[in-house]
Amino acid sequence: MIQVDSSIVPRDLSSGVDAFFNLAGDKILRLAQTWNPAQGSPVFTVGGRYTSRGWTDWTQGFMFGNALYQFDASGDPQFLDLGRKGTIDHMAPHVSHTGVHDHGFNNVSTYGNLLRLMAEGKIEENPWERRYYELALRLSGAVQASRWTAVEEDLGYIYSFNGPHSLFSDTLRSLRVLALGHLLGQRLKEEQDREVDLLTRLLQHAETTARYNVYFGSGRDIWDLRGRVVHESIFNTRNGSYRCPSTQQGYSPFSTWTRGLAWILCGYAELAEFFSGLSDEYVAKSGIPQLPDRESVVNRCVECAAAVADFYISETPTDGIPYWDTGAPGLAKMPGYRDQAADPFNSHEPVDSSAAAISAQGLLRLGRLLDSSGDSEAGTRYVKTGLTVARSLFRYPYLSKDRDHQGLLLHAVYHRPNGWDHEPDSPGVPRGESCMWGDYHLMELAVYLQRLINDGTYLCFFGIGEGAA
Repeated sequence: MIQVDSSIVPRDLSSGVDAFFNLAGDKILRLAQTWNPAQGSPVFTVGGRYTSRGWTDWTQGFMFGNALYQFDASGDPQFLDLGRKGTIDHMAPHVSHTGVHDHGFNNVSTYGNLLRLMAEGKIEENPWERRYYELALRLSGAVQASRWTAVEEDLGYIYSFNGPHSLFSDTLRSLRVLALGHLLGQRLKEEQDREVDLLTRLLQHAETTARYNVYFGSGRDIWDLRGRVVHESIFNTRNGSYRCPSTQQGYSPFSTWTRGLAWILCGYAELAEFFSGLSDEYVAKSGIPQLPDRESVVNRCVECAAAVADFYISETPTDGIPYWDTGAPGLAKMPGYRDQAADPFNSHEPVDSSAAAISAQGLLRLGRLLDSSGDSEAGTRYVKTGLTVARSLFRYPYLSKDRDHQGLLLHAVYHRPNGWDHEPDSPGVPRGESCMWGDYHLMELAVYLQRLINDGTYLCFFGIGEGAA
């Protein structure tokens, strides 16, 4: 169980965040200088060097997003130039990509960050440039929403790259691009000019995920523990009925793959923030029977995020860094692993620091929202838990201080069942490597914290300014 530091405040992380940005700038530049785009997108490191992996191309936006966040933190224009040029030169195919569920990862990390930076006045206002970013986000939101499977009770989901039968937990954080598309006035047009409301589709997906990918201890099956998350749900596409839990990257459908949990935790917390800032009338226009108004939407998002947060806290070692799956078989050989700090050098199971980086942000956002809503006890608990996890990430052994190692966050895991992660000992346990989504979410966490420490503008994906409807 995470041992929460009840006295920790954001300013306690100042030195760690500053040290991170000092390391990150050089690593971002060196990777950009050595990476050959013809090799594909950088995905994870092997022996400290970034490599590609053909599955789906979901990490390219993180590479350029890291440069944009480094500019955000430092004001150094070379990082803006790098991120903007990378977006213009390489990201257009991702806007029209009909085969993936990853639009919120690739396109919000690039076009979304550029639009936000313009809205915040960090880059010069340019009407045509603004329209370029807006158009990319509008189209990306519509394309993502078109990848749709309808299910019972007029619900549905954006299906994963596995096909129309597959609902991934990961996709919850991709819903941001539907939110932005809707704010910017986009609607999806289908056959016979039928119009689809992007916010309605977002709500349908969010409710379907809550029902089938998140557990609430209500007796769905004998492994129904409150806050447990399944990576994938399988549906019968002929009649829209639910069939069973599944997983691609976890150990079992009846355990919890911790990065899948992290996407759920951060995704629902962020959606709760987003809907809290909208008028009830605005939400009601797009509401669904299960979530007809702003209050019901925010409450549902908070219910999901809080359940998952509590499960994360109880199942994770004391320093806040989880092992890759709560049911990983080697954990049986590590008695008391929850009652001590995670050990990335153990000989049984790998940790996944990327899950911690994503979860820390979710905990912080959830806590802030609850505190502002009057639940200061729960809000303070989640905020201090998020800070405790973040402090671990910005320290040894997770912060990559080796200049020759291209990653920022060490001891991340990609796909344990497929054996894709580098094992320095053969056979052994993956460790010592980085992944592009882990680096990006540590970067995003650092910018989030820097703004809290300096009383800056609150970091949120929907802070896109006057272009929004």
